[in-house]
Formats: sequence, C-alpha cells, structure tokens
Amino acid sequence: MSSISFQTNFASLVAQNNLSMNTQFETSTIEQLTSGYRINQSGDDPAGLAVANQYAGGIAQLTQGVLNANDGLSALQIADGGLSNISSMLDRLQTLATESASTTFTGNRSDINSEYQALVSNISQEASNIGLNAGGTYNTVNTVYIGGGTTANSQVTVDLSGTGNQVDSAGLNIANTSVLGGGTELTGGTPNTVRLDAPGASFLNGASQTFTFNLIHNNAASTITATVDGTAGALTQSQVLSSLNSQLSQYGISTQVDANGQLNFGGAEAFTVSTTTADSTDEIATSGATATNNGVYSAAGAASYTGKNETLTFQNGTGTASVDLTAADTLATALSKINAQTSTLGIYAVANAAGTGISIQSANGFTASSTAATGTFTAAGAQNITQPTASATATGNAQAAITAITNAISQLGTVQARIGAGENTLQYATDLANSQITNFSAAEGRIRDADVATEAANLSKAQVLQQSSIAAMAQANSAPQALLKLLG
Repeated sequence: MSSISFQTNFASLVAQNNLSMNTQFETSTIEQLTSGYRINQSGDDPAGLAVANQYAGGIAQLTQGVLNANDGLSALQIADGGLSNISSMLDRLQTLATESASTTFTGNRSDINSEYQALVSNISQEASNIGLNAGGTYNTVNTVYIGGGTTANSQVTVDLSGTGNQVDSAGLNIANTSVLGGGTELTGGTPNTVRLDAPGASFLNGASQTFTFNLIHNNAASTITATVDGTAGALTQSQVLSSLNSQLSQYGISTQVDANGQLNFGGAEAFTVSTTTADSTDEIATSGATATNNGVYSAAGAASYTGKNETLTFQNGTGTASVDLTAADTLATALSKINAQTSTLGIYAVANAAGTGISIQSANGFTASSTAATGTFTAAGAQNITQPTASATATGNAQAAITAITNAISQLGTVQARIGAGENTLQYATDLANSQITNFSAAEGRIRDADVATEAANLSKAQVLQQSSIAAMAQANSAPQALLKLLG
C-alpha cells in the first residue's frame, strides 16, 4: 500500500508526464498536417530521410536533364530545317547542271552559271547559319547530359564531327564546280591572258580580230576564218560570243567564256585555232595565241611536215586504216590521203595551229603508228595518244557538276540521317527521364509525405488524450487536500 504524503504527489507527476507526451504528440501531428510532410526534421526518420534525399537529387538532375534534352532537340531541329533547305538548293543545282549538260542547249550557259554559283554560295551561308560548316558550332561531337543513371549512360551523343558532316559547298565538294560551257583555251604560241568577264568591259573599239581554224568540213581538211568586227564601235562580251558562234556553229564549234574569264572553243570535231589582231588595247584574246582541240583524243605530229616514204596505220574499234605517203607529198596532199582512208573510222587529220604540221584527232580512242621518223610524226613506231580533257567539251563542266551534286545529295542524306537519329534518341531519352521523374517523385513521396487521413485521426486522439491528462492532473492535484480532514 502506497503512503499518502503532502510532499510527493505521484499521481500528479504521472498526469504531468502524460500531458507532456500528449502535447508533444499533438504538436507533431499538427506539424505533419500543416507541412504535408511526415519527415520534418532529421530525427523524424534518419534512414528514410537519407533515401528520400537521394530520390530528390535524382529528380533535380533529371529535371534539368529534360531541359538540356529539349535544348539539344531544338538545336537539331533547327539544323534539320537548314538541311532541308540545302537539299532543295541541291535539287535546283542538279536541274541547272542537267540543263547545261545537253548539247542541244542554245541559251547562254553564263546566265545559268550565275544562278548556279549564287546557289553554291548560299549553301555555304546556310551551313554556317546552322553550325555545320567547317569548324561550325555543331560540326563536332555533341553531348547532351540528361542523368538518371551512371555517367556513361546518362548522356546522349550525336557525332556531327569531321568533313563528312560539313554541308557547306567545300564539305559537299561542289565549291569548284560550274555549268559553264567547256572548251579549249588558247594556251599555245603566245598564251592568252585576256579576260572578258570584267563588268562593263568592251572590246575591239574600232578594230577587228581574226580566228583561223584548221578543221574538218564535209570529211575534208579545211581552213576557215571567223572575224569579230568592232570597227563600227566597241563590242560587249555578249556581242563577241554572238559573233563567233554565228560563224562557227555550222562547223560544230561553240564559243564561250570559261571560269577563268577567258575565251575558249569546244566541240567534238577535229580543229586547231590561232588568232591575230593589230589591236593590243582591247583585244578579245592575245594575238598569236593558239590551241588544239583537247576535248578529243589526239596525236601530235611534227611541228613541220616533211614528205617521207612512210606508212601510217590507224586503228580503233571500228577497224584499221593504212595510209602510204611519199617524199613528194606536201602537207595538203598528206592531209587529203590520210582523211580519205581514216574518215570512215572517225579519225581525222587537220593542220596544226601554225598551219605547218599535222594533228590527228578523233572523238573516240584510237592508235596510230608510222614507219618513218620526222615525216608525219617526230618518231617512228607507235604514237602517244592524248586523252581528252573532260572540261574541254561544251558539256564537260556540267556533266562533272552533275556527278559532284549527286555525291553531295548522298552525303547530305547521310548527315540528315544522323540528325534524325539524334532527334529520336533525345526524344526517347526525354520520355525516359520524365518517367523517372514521376516514379522518383512517387518513391520520395511515399517516404517523406504525411498520411493526412492517419494524422487527422491522430490529431483527434491527441486532443482527447491531452484533455484527459489535464482533467486527471486536476484530480491528482486536489487529492492531498483530503489529508487535512485527518488533522481535524
């Protein structure tokens, strides 16, 4: 049996202790309900807080990673739009090159080339704007960090480095292409140095210039002249070309200004050419300049023909021709005898540009040999055959451009494929990151968030217990007063 004492009121102390615990219980419950969190300080659940903080860090990383991915996706979409525009320009270049590549084209190839070169320049400008030019912003290995895993698995890499991913004109290998009419430049004799492409330039003011062609006409070696007459006044580049083409078109020879701004002549027929003029002020080609058609297969003869007893043998896929020459033959008779035997093979002999020797030419490959030296050729035996130069034909530049553009379209498609794959990869990574954010948030919430229903019930419980503790403590405090009756 417990003793009754004025000094120690055990019941009151018990009530006070329970009141304190119930008050603390009520405060904790109110804190969880008002904050929404089950863990409001480290002591609430140290182990759970450590896990929840890891989830929170992952959420922060992934949230920024989604922003990074969206930025990267936007950059790739901008580049993708630029590539589509470049693709359209390549299609237009292909159209222009195909137009110029036709031998039946009767317009001015210089006009086509003006648009062509403008488009080539615009392609480089577009590539620079989207950062895929040489050394451009995105012409590198592009890495987007997203998070959600190990460092190696938390980033997306889109490799757009190297020349293979450059889409400027240099990277696409079309920078030096053109659709100008090709032809043979006047490089022999006194090489031509005159440019016709200076803006506003005029030529042959009060003078004329003659071009002498040794060529094949009606299956016979002939010599014709084409004279550009400026005695009535200076001529423009267009007038010069018009004058020459009107005189030469019947012989299968075309005239144009090449990428060097110089006059050249093209055609599939055998010809040599030389030019003279007394005008050295505004001539259209340097007087004394000469050329041999290098758009065909050719064998160069001796600089000056000397009659020899010799047998010439020519052969191609069509057949063989033998020509017997004598010491009595002159240049004219030698040309006549050769062409009489070889014309059916498509092989022709014309006088060289100086008009003193023989040039053997054919649109197709052939072989040539002689039994004597210093006659038709400088040496006996098989002769060296010079291959045609592609750009020396009227359509050669355009045909080369078509090949280059075709390759450029293929290269551009490869870059577009890499951009598209990068866009898809970033989108997949973004979708995964958003899924991880959702699941990480749910996991964190299960640890950190308060259970409102439970805590609402606990609040009611805490309030009842608190009130009960106060009532009990009041009863315990009044109990010692009953001892006073023992003293009465």
